[in-house]
Amino acid sequence: MVPGHELIGKVVEVGSKVTKVKVGDSVGVGCISDACLDCHACELGDEPYCYNGKSVHTYNDKKRYTHIGGNPNASTYGGYSGSNVIHEHFILKIPNSLPLDKAGPILCAGITMYDPLRNWGATKEGSKMTIGIIGVGGLGSMGIKLAKALGHKVIAISTSASKKEMALQRGADVFVVSTDPESMATAKGTCNLILNTVSAEHQVSTYLDLLHYNGTIV
Repeated sequence: MVPGHELIGKVVEVGSKVTKVKVGDSVGVGCISDACLDCHACELGDEPYCYNGKSVHTYNDKKRYTHIGGNPNASTYGGYSGSNVIHEHFILKIPNSLPLDKAGPILCAGITMYDPLRNWGATKEGSKMTIGIIGVGGLGSMGIKLAKALGHKVIAISTSASKKEMALQRGADVFVVSTDPESMATAKGTCNLILNTVSAEHQVSTYLDLLHYNGTIV
């Protein structure tokens, strides 16, 4: 296993009904590792909204259902486990060409940023957008990389000018300092989509002037 909230490792044994993977495959499990799998939400693939109770987080959560092996009274330990038994529904097969230590962030920051990009049209073929990424930390860096790889113009937005070099290295086309009115004015009305990764308390209205007509901030 690769240490972290997610499970990343090699398949060492499979049940007789398993069809997705075989012994020796590299696999990962994201932040959710179990749910009832019987309710309408689970049938639609929306396990976080499981009708029969909370879905089970892969790290530091109670085993509420029966799809995780081991001591049912023990908490989940994510990638800090030596091994784990998981229902194949929650397993993602990882290509052998992708090192396991590189796959971990994709199952955390990667999906956190890719999902809103997909939901708001940035992954559609032929889509050309200007995408703002607020915050150049772990999530923001991943968002910059993904948005740029999808072919969009990327504006990195930070309260600190010291993040400029890193943002540009990650693929940002433009860097804006949100505490500098003149810097913010250069990107006014340009963003079709803004992904806000800042977890600390802050004023979201600071960034609304950056939105293009009918733009979206997430």
